[in-house]
Amino acid sequence: MVFREYPDRELMFLDLANQIAGQLADFLRRDGRATLCVPGGTTPGPIFDTLSGVDLDWANVAVMLNDERWVGEDSPRSNTRLLRERLLRGRAAGAQLVPLYADGAQPEDRLAELAAGITPHLPISVLLLGMGADMHTASLFPGADLLPEALSAHAPPLMALRAEAAGEPRITLTAPVLRGAFHTHILITGAEKRAAIERAAHLPELEAPVRCVLANATVHWAE
Repeated sequence: MVFREYPDRELMFLDLANQIAGQLADFLRRDGRATLCVPGGTTPGPIFDTLSGVDLDWANVAVMLNDERWVGEDSPRSNTRLLRERLLRGRAAGAQLVPLYADGAQPEDRLAELAAGITPHLPISVLLLGMGADMHTASLFPGADLLPEALSAHAPPLMALRAEAAGEPRITLTAPVLRGAFHTHILITGAEKRAAIERAAHLPELEAPVRCVLANATVHWAE
C-alpha cells in the first residue's frame, strides 16, 4: 500500500483527478479503450467535476460503479444518478455507462444480465474506491450475508449483498474484479478513516473487507 497525504482536500481532489485522467489516456493510446470504475457518494464529486471537463477520447471509455443501491435513478440515494449529474456531462457525456441497476423487485432478478454487461469491460483500467469507517469498500460490508463468497478468489464478478449497515439491498463488484484492476486508488478523508485504514492492514478481510485491495492500492488522504 502506498499512502499519500495531502495538505488539503482541494489539492487532493485535483491531483487525483489528474492522475486518473493520465492513466486513462495511457490506456486509450495503447489499447484504444479503457474502463473507469468509481464509487458513489458525495466525496468523489469534485473529482468527477474535474474529469468531466478533461479532453479524452471518452467515446472509448466505459464507466461503471463499484456498487449500487437497488433503487431507481429517481431516488436521491441512486449512485447512478450522481454519476450522471457529476461525471457523465460536458466532455465526458460521450462515455459509455455500464449499468449496475435495472428494473426489478430484487437485484437477483437482473443479476445475470448485469453481470454479462460488465464482463466485456474487464479488467478495470483505473479503479477509484472509497471506504467507510467500518472498513467496507464497494458494498463489501463486514457482516454482509454473502461476504465470504464475495471475497473468495472464485467469486463471480457481480453479486447481490445485504447488510444491516447498507440499508437497501446492494449489487457490488466482488474482490477478484477489484483486485484485478491495473491502477487502484482509495480516497478517504478525516482522522477516523485514516485510523480505520491503518487498522485494516492488520485485520482479516472478513473484519476489514477493504484489505482485499490494499496490497496494490494507493491511498489518498486529507484531513
